[in-house]
Amino acid sequence: MKYKLLLAGKNQMTIDDFFYAMREDFECLTTSLRSEDIEGHIRYFQPDAMVYCVAAGSMDAIMKMITSLSLVVRKHIRLILVGDRETCEEIIRLRPDMVSLVLFRPISASTIKEKLVKFLEEEQTLEIQQQVQLEKEQLQPVEEQVILPEGAEIKEKKHILLIDDDPMMLRLIKNKLRERYNVATAVSGKIAFDFLERKHLQMDLILLDYEMPEEDGPTVFGKLRQNPQTCDVPIVFLTGINDREKIQKVLAMKPQGYLLKPIECEKLIQTIEQIIG
Repeated sequence: MKYKLLLAGKNQMTIDDFFYAMREDFECLTTSLRSEDIEGHIRYFQPDAMVYCVAAGSMDAIMKMITSLSLVVRKHIRLILVGDRETCEEIIRLRPDMVSLVLFRPISASTIKEKLVKFLEEEQTLEIQQQVQLEKEQLQPVEEQVILPEGAEIKEKKHILLIDDDPMMLRLIKNKLRERYNVATAVSGKIAFDFLERKHLQMDLILLDYEMPEEDGPTVFGKLRQNPQTCDVPIVFLTGINDREKIQKVLAMKPQGYLLKPIECEKLIQTIEQIIG
C-alpha cells in the first residue's frame, strides 16, 4: 500500500526526494505553514503522517514553525522531522511531545523510505492492537475491591464517560482518573450510545472531544442532550481548537466546561471536582 504523506518545509532537496525518488512508496502532497492550509489538507487528503523538511533557520523561524505544526498534533497526525541534527534537536527540546520520528541529514532517499515505511507499519500495527484491546475493555468500568477499617462507610465512585477518538488520550485520562472515579471510554459517539443503551448506567459526567471523524463533538453533544438518559448529565468539552468562532460555538451550546488540549491533569481533576465532587 502507498502511505499518504503531507510535506512542508523549506528544504526543497528533501521534498524533491519524496516526489521523485520515493513516489513508488508514498503519495505526497505539499502544504504551506498557514493553519488554514494545513487543516484543509488534513481534512481532504487524510495523510498518514506529516513530514517537515527542516532547513536551518533562526529561532524566530523555528518558533513560528512549532506554532503552525501544533495543529498537526491536535489532529492526531504523526509529525516526522527530516533535517540537520542541530535544528531538529532544538525543535525536540522546545516541543518533545510533538515529534514522532526524526531522521537526521545527511541521509539517502532509500534510507528515508526504509525507515519511514517501517515506522508507519509499526504504528499501524500498534493502532490495531490498541483498538482490539480497547474493544475488549470498552466501557466496562472495573470496580476495585477496597479493604476499609471495620465500621467505615463505603463511598461509591462516581461514573464518568470519556468520548475521544484518540486511544492514547483515552488511556492517559483513564489512568489519571481511575483511582477517584469509575471511567468508561468510547472512541466515538456511536460506541458511547451503544454502551448507554446496553448498560443503563447513570453517568455523573461526560468528557467529550470536540474534533472527531464521522460525528464531531458538537453533533454528539446535541444527541446527548436529546437522550433522556443523558439530557441532564454535565458535559465538559476537551478541545485542541484555538479558533475563536469554534470556541464561541462550543460556549453557545452551554456545556458545563471546556478544557484545551494538551490536557493538564491537575486542571482536569480540579474541573471535575468542581462539577461533581
